[in-house]
Amino acid sequence: MLYLGPEQADNKQHSSSTDWQQYYLQQAAVVKHPLLQQFYATGMVAGSTPISQVPLVAVDFETTGLSAESNGIVSIGLVPFNLQRIFSSRARQWLLKPRFALSDDSVTVHRITHSEISHAPDLTAVLPELLPMLAGKVAVVHYRQIERNFLAASVNVRLGESILFPVIDTLELEARLHRAKPLSWWDKLRKKQQVSIRLDASRSRYKLPPYRPHHAVTDALASAELLQAQICHRFSAATPVSELWC
Repeated sequence: MLYLGPEQADNKQHSSSTDWQQYYLQQAAVVKHPLLQQFYATGMVAGSTPISQVPLVAVDFETTGLSAESNGIVSIGLVPFNLQRIFSSRARQWLLKPRFALSDDSVTVHRITHSEISHAPDLTAVLPELLPMLAGKVAVVHYRQIERNFLAASVNVRLGESILFPVIDTLELEARLHRAKPLSWWDKLRKKQQVSIRLDASRSRYKLPPYRPHHAVTDALASAELLQAQICHRFSAATPVSELWC
């Protein structure tokens, strides 16, 4: 994933009120493009489903910037998993030619160069494989504004219709714990820093090993492992997915 600025994450209350199962049924009846019809017709689990019974796929995008409207997707990493196992043999990564040019800053971050994407496919060519891998599963990401917003904008440009899906945001789960209260005036006076909820810092708190960042499939794997640790330490296998997704 592309780096965030100094802790660019909000502390909004999570929303578990969306009935994603009903939303998928409604969308399946109204979308026009066959790929989106198939995506929504696969359905979604009910919010009451225990997280241990939910099919999960960790997702990470490397992008040319942070705005989905003026930047594009450079690579996508997917890793299917559940609370017990990570199915690394089924992990996938795609290198893409983005709609917008690479910037020097983005190349520095994800180390994907102009020459590497010169013959890469457009997202259009990848969607017939990508969307079925996401269909019926709950996506797990670290900072949902990247993956959900970028895929929605990119699909809308290519297919003429957008896409929306539930995600479990491991950053948001960390924010519930470490951003529940703002720093007091005394802490600010002492220049105390908020606890970092970046991916690497969050993993470190759960004693997970460090990985080299900004590689799509590696960051997806890192998010999958982080969710497993979060469930083990702070939730349970019986936690309804509605308490985790947004």
